[in-house]
Amino acid sequence: MSLVDLDGVAYKGHEPVDHAASSLAAAREAGMRLVFVTNNASREPEQVAAQLTDLDIPTEPGDVMTAAQAAAALLATRLAPGATVLVIGGAGLRTAVRAQGFEIVGSADDRPDAVVQGFSPELGWSDLAEAAYAVQGGAWHVASNRDMSLPQARGMAPGNGTLVAAVVSATGVEPESAGKPEPTMYRLACERAGVEEALVIGDRLDTDLAGARAGGYPGLHVLTGVSSARDAILAEPGLRPHFVGKDLRALNEPHPEPEPAGDGWWRCRDGAARVVDGRLELAATSGAAPAGGGSSTREATIDTVRAACGAAWSAVDDGVELDESSVPEIVVTD
Repeated sequence: MSLVDLDGVAYKGHEPVDHAASSLAAAREAGMRLVFVTNNASREPEQVAAQLTDLDIPTEPGDVMTAAQAAAALLATRLAPGATVLVIGGAGLRTAVRAQGFEIVGSADDRPDAVVQGFSPELGWSDLAEAAYAVQGGAWHVASNRDMSLPQARGMAPGNGTLVAAVVSATGVEPESAGKPEPTMYRLACERAGVEEALVIGDRLDTDLAGARAGGYPGLHVLTGVSSARDAILAEPGLRPHFVGKDLRALNEPHPEPEPAGDGWWRCRDGAARVVDGRLELAATSGAAPAGGGSSTREATIDTVRAACGAAWSAVDDGVELDESSVPEIVVTD
């Protein structure tokens, strides 16, 4: 089974991501089950499924796991059915909270047992202020996720983490989070599907892939969203993907493992990289001249990116201080 992120992987805002629909269809034809797991808590699973279906990715509501569902499940670990909850978020979050048997209240004056906060584009200052008043009054603060940004067709927009930070700034109280990078949603999705193992697919190292590492799941990082190839090369151990692909076509392709090849080089098919005196060098083939560099943009194959990850991670783990200015932004060629 694969746990597939949405924003930046299957679509960007309301626009499709190149090769997403055909690649997911091919995976399903090969027998892979797909569950779409999103940190977005504003919409109902039915709405998410409808959007995917409209983008030629046929999806049922039961194939969707949202941060709203995970947040409601987190509330249930401490609160009994009938507890009062102030919901700061969209319809999807309200539905998930009701499904857990909680009573939704509309004001901090109702002395709620908890505040649960999820993204909704309609939220305003008065909503955030109400959350702050409730938290100051002793309510347990739960966030569906803490993504600081949200990929949209026009660029990056403020995410739920930005709105949560406003409440934290006002109260000084850090919330508990149900969304990625916590592995809660991954575990819930696996439990619902009756499986123990799954591949996590995402575009953000700090949420999707960190959650995979935290939950003990292998993770595939696709370069169609937030985190770049350069980000992967520079990733700390807890953020490192197990696999890297240009886009979702990687779901149906072999992933050769980069290996040390002597003289400091790491190779992955025709891609090669090494770290010399703390600086990353890239070479397209074994016969190519090494290319050290600044942080300018380079074109390279995905195998070069994989080799660079192997070389950089090995060097850093051996105590080498990697000069980040030697790692270029990489435009991955087909």
